[in-house]
Amino acid sequence: MQRAACIAGLYMITKQKKRNNRGRLIAPVMALLVFGYFGTQAYKGNYGILSDARLRKQALELQVQLDLITRKRENLEKRVALLSNGSIEKDMLDEQVRRNLGLVNEDDVVLLR
Repeated sequence: MQRAACIAGLYMITKQKKRNNRGRLIAPVMALLVFGYFGTQAYKGNYGILSDARLRKQALELQVQLDLITRKRENLEKRVALLSNGSIEKDMLDEQVRRNLGLVNEDDVVLLR
């Protein structure tokens, strides 16, 4: 668009720039992309809403594993208590010696675990 201006009898033509609408859209589009990314991650990401069932299943499996290891530890603590209280039980000592040396009498009954 051109305008004519009169200054002291001289006419001067000026051109006005048309505003670019793309510049106004940069910030909202960037915000939309950022919110879209984080929204998608909140829904489908490793710790998102959809992974809740997977995380619960994994927690249950780990709890079962923890219970098994705890029972094994308690069993080992009982066996150590039999050996470490100063008086070793003869049955426990006999079992350990036979297991380590591989010696079994002819009349012994061997139970394999």
